[in-house]
Amino acid sequence: MQDDVSLLPGASGAAIARSRAAIVDDPQRAALLIARMEHIPFCRWHMRARIVMGSATFLDAFDALSLAFVLPILVRLWGLSPLDIGWLIAASYIGQLAGALLFSALAEARGRVPSAALATAIMSIMSLGCALAGNLPMLFACRLVQGIGVGGEMPVAATYISEFSRAQGRGRFFMLYEMIFPIGLMAAGQIGTVLVPLLGWKTMFLIGGIPGLIIAVLVARLPESPRWLIARGRLDEAQAIIEAGEASARRKHPEFRPLAVAPPAAAPLPPGAGSPRQRSRWAELLRRPYRSRTLVAWTLWACAFFVANSLNNWMPTLYHTVYGLELGDALRAASMTNVAQVALLLVCAFCVDRVGRRNWTLASFLVGAALLAALAFGGTGSLAEVIVLATLSYGVVGSVNAVLYLYTPEIYPTRMRAIGTGLATSWLRLASAVGPALVGLMVGKHGIASVFAMFAGVAVVGALAATLMIETRGRQLEDIAR
Repeated sequence: MQDDVSLLPGASGAAIARSRAAIVDDPQRAALLIARMEHIPFCRWHMRARIVMGSATFLDAFDALSLAFVLPILVRLWGLSPLDIGWLIAASYIGQLAGALLFSALAEARGRVPSAALATAIMSIMSLGCALAGNLPMLFACRLVQGIGVGGEMPVAATYISEFSRAQGRGRFFMLYEMIFPIGLMAAGQIGTVLVPLLGWKTMFLIGGIPGLIIAVLVARLPESPRWLIARGRLDEAQAIIEAGEASARRKHPEFRPLAVAPPAAAPLPPGAGSPRQRSRWAELLRRPYRSRTLVAWTLWACAFFVANSLNNWMPTLYHTVYGLELGDALRAASMTNVAQVALLLVCAFCVDRVGRRNWTLASFLVGAALLAALAFGGTGSLAEVIVLATLSYGVVGSVNAVLYLYTPEIYPTRMRAIGTGLATSWLRLASAVGPALVGLMVGKHGIASVFAMFAGVAVVGALAATLMIETRGRQLEDIAR
């Protein structure tokens, strides 16, 4: 097998020989490297990965929601119909579907870091393109292409952070990273509320685009995931990165001593974990032992994001057009949904390792279904009730979104973790494209109560699927993959 370095112009014979030597099967050494990585206490090595990749995720969220706080102006400026609004929202999710599939495959083949950096660059450049759009077709095209970057960044980033995490406390570590996404949504809401009425709708896209180019460079300079390198057989590179982590840990924890021998629990690794010859295949997701995990995960993603993203994208416009709020008041009311989500995720970050992924997901879907049903059957007549119940229901169901980004990378082995996560997130893209379009049709024909009834029914389906989740808390990724 030819390693990537042999394809580089000017690669020396010695470099090629070293590269090929690095990919020889060595499961004992691979097991030791995994054990050494699990042994590293939280330190700056982890923090840098979480902050830099989290910055890209922040912009991912900002770019994803920016349109929602632009639409109330564009409705008047361009004379958009409800169906136009639905399709404009859906454009990004169609692009995100393609991006999730493309970049998850790229992350398996070429690595997590370059894939995340490229996705961040695409979404940032196209955010600037959106600012230059002068009509509906141009904005639709820019949002479609931007969606490719938005859809590609998040599953690759989630996979990367999950692979950097230790088994002990992984839920807390990951959820504190994942909180950056709803914080990005919240920032989009607050910035949109203040700046869009003052400076115009293009401001949102400029803010989302310019910093992203800098962050793309920072992401590209992160160390590659050691677990991915180990799965590719590139053990020397993985060892160098793990040694950097151990050096960082010693600076923060002088008493820390790296492992010299792998503990018994660290061996053996799952088949192919240290071998470059075993490659992931899409079809493997639907074969035993992963079939049931995959189908449950797909259902959870579709249900959670059908509800959450439809609410998030439509509520500013509904408050403004259906309930007659002034633009600033409508944007402020809608922005509270993301404040509620951040508050709930903070609670989740400190509870999920004790409560468990399954119990949190099940309870959130059930509570969300109850709140949405209350809206559907009598709660839409009062604006105050709509604001309170819609805000709470989004916050509760939105917490499931974050837990799914934690849970999905956990249930697959390294060789197919990015593909499994990317394909799962493609269901959120489909649901997020279909949901807003359905809302646009139903609001005009059947009224707003029918929309909340639909959301409540979807939340019940999500609760049923949650009962079939496997519990992953406190387990090493390699153990879950067996």
